[in-house]
Amino acid sequence: MYDSDRHVVEPFAMWQQYVESTIFQKYPLTCVYDTPAKKRERILKFGPQGGIDLPPIFTIGDIPIINNWHDTEQLASAYLNTDSIEQREQAMSGEQQLDSMRQSNIDVACLFPTFATFIVNHQQLPAEVSLAYADAYNRWLHNYCQHAPNQLKAVGLISRHNPSSLLRQLEQIISYGWSSIVLRPEVIANRDLGHPDYESFWQACEFNNIAVAFHGGSCLHGSTTGNQRFSARFSLHACSHPMEAQMAFVALLESGVLERYPKLKFAFLEAGASWLPSWLWRLDNICFPEFPSLVERNIKMLPSEYFKRQCWVGIELGEPCLREVINIIGHKKLLYGTDFPHPDHLHFTTENITDQLSELSETECIDITINNGLEFYELKIDEHGSSATNLPTESHHIVAASHLEMAD
Repeated sequence: MYDSDRHVVEPFAMWQQYVESTIFQKYPLTCVYDTPAKKRERILKFGPQGGIDLPPIFTIGDIPIINNWHDTEQLASAYLNTDSIEQREQAMSGEQQLDSMRQSNIDVACLFPTFATFIVNHQQLPAEVSLAYADAYNRWLHNYCQHAPNQLKAVGLISRHNPSSLLRQLEQIISYGWSSIVLRPEVIANRDLGHPDYESFWQACEFNNIAVAFHGGSCLHGSTTGNQRFSARFSLHACSHPMEAQMAFVALLESGVLERYPKLKFAFLEAGASWLPSWLWRLDNICFPEFPSLVERNIKMLPSEYFKRQCWVGIELGEPCLREVINIIGHKKLLYGTDFPHPDHLHFTTENITDQLSELSETECIDITINNGLEFYELKIDEHGSSATNLPTESHHIVAASHLEMAD
């Protein structure tokens, strides 16, 4: 089975080792630990349940990394964390990650960040700090995956704070032999995904056949949908993933990125797929025909046609409307990911997965759980069942590097 959305957990100690020393000295990653005084205050406020020890609060410099992480959320997390200690520890090293994959019949997994995404995309951090932490994460992940490079597939993390650094970041990721990157879907540093400052970046991604995965989440210090209206975890988590995925697609569509770069591949992960039928119908039948002259330059065919041509979407086990999704974009554009080891998905299981997708045919299930991920991430399976990245030839790689330098 192919896991299109699996996560690492970054060990706290690794940041000091990998982040450029001058940056780390100014913006160190630190822990603020629970204290007896804070515990007494919680007991007065919440009763006996407030007496549990809370996990540390991570800060970068003196800035909290997680947004909207109030005492109620911290307390609930402390009780929930006891159920996922083993899984989170397994995600901290390549060797243990591979063991966890074997336990759940996962042969190959593409690996996404956990805490790094909150640091690199933090709206209060200077661009050079965001970039330094993104570079540190990628170098650590490169070493992490060396334990089993045919099974542990890295997805490179990009800092969007300073667009002038994007091509250099992409060139570094290509030098690692990676075929995909992950971006947050939100507006970052006042730029949405269709901003003109990203034009050469999208061009380089298409030129180098780099797949782009969007992976959102709640509690970012940023513009995530829901932040302006809610502060509780329930509401923030309900809004962040699917609504940001919808707006990310619209940003790429309206700006003409999808029109100008037809070979560029995008995936929308951990937002489910059930939002697609109503969203694409609305774009096709309400928004697109309303004022044709306003969109004719960048949108030359139905929005759903762009999605079918170059977009993939992650599914959730048990979610409704999968048949309707398939009727619109086809089953080969659906991806399956476990989200391991994040606690909101640990109650899902990979056991008897075809029974959980009983409305789908055997061929559809095989494609969704194996072949579609291989296609999106540009991987090939050899005769022994191992995967290898479909890398460009050496001469093509040199041309790509030259192209990046000129575009920058």
